[in-house]
Amino acid sequence: MNKKVLMIAGVAMTALLGGCANTTALEESVANLGNKVDQLSAEVSSLKSEQGALASDVKDAKSAAMDAQAEAKRANDRIDNIASSYKK
Repeated sequence: MNKKVLMIAGVAMTALLGGCANTTALEESVANLGNKVDQLSAEVSSLKSEQGALASDVKDAKSAAMDAQAEAKRANDRIDNIASSYKK
């Protein structure tokens, strides 16, 4: 009985140690994950630069819209002044 228990324990220990010795698959997995992290970092960097460019474009568009609104108001005021000066 003791021999069977010792033999089973020995086989179990060998299997456990053999399972821990397979580090190549783990290294490949870690390298794969590292590549994915690098790829995601590059994508995030690209998206940040695109977001910065879009924010700049939005500021420019907002400024142009404000200028156009001011010019339209000025034109309307001139038209109102011209219209009020004419009397029939």
